[in-house]
Amino acid sequence: MSRKTFQRLPLDERRRSLLEATLDSVAEDGLNGASARRIAEHAGVTAGLIRHYFGSKDAMVRAAYGYLLEQMTAEATQSAEKGGEAPEQRLARFIVANVTAPNLSSRKVSLWATFIGRVRSDSTYADIHRERYREFLALLETLIHPLLLAFERPADPVTCQRYAIALNALIDGLWLEGGLGHGLYDARRLPGIALSAAEGILALPEGTLVQFIVDDG
Repeated sequence: MSRKTFQRLPLDERRRSLLEATLDSVAEDGLNGASARRIAEHAGVTAGLIRHYFGSKDAMVRAAYGYLLEQMTAEATQSAEKGGEAPEQRLARFIVANVTAPNLSSRKVSLWATFIGRVRSDSTYADIHRERYREFLALLETLIHPLLLAFERPADPVTCQRYAIALNALIDGLWLEGGLGHGLYDARRLPGIALSAAEGILALPEGTLVQFIVDDG
């Protein structure tokens, strides 16, 4: 199974700033309140520039949702790439990056919750959501595959996908829980919880992933 490298979509700085401004507006004003005028105010541009880059405000809001998910996946992938070639270290760093800042934040959880309602009612949002999660699962599969081989375990595509689905559910749950900011526990516990649970899901020896919780630097 070849390693899939996640690539951010090429964006010029103006387009990127408009997408960031859109997310700022959605976070502050909600989807209904994120008008072209409000987004333009956040970006410090004229509303006409929105039409130039995206055609319409609705198209830009949809693009902003895809951009949000892409950025989160890219952050985690870049963290995994810093972990050297040991498959257990790469997977550990990928998991930890998803349950720590900057991916773990109340703002991102709030934005996700705002958009997810549209996913259920709008096929365009549903397509964006499905594609981004498909990419995330594929990345998990390429991280899981060499790890299973290293432990002389079955690593066929069906097995890797099954584990990827389970780890995705684990990551999503802890990300959502940690980003709510309810104060019931210290969010710094999440990496250890996530890695220990991942060891259980993958039936790995205790400490295989948890040992990498210490920051390399």
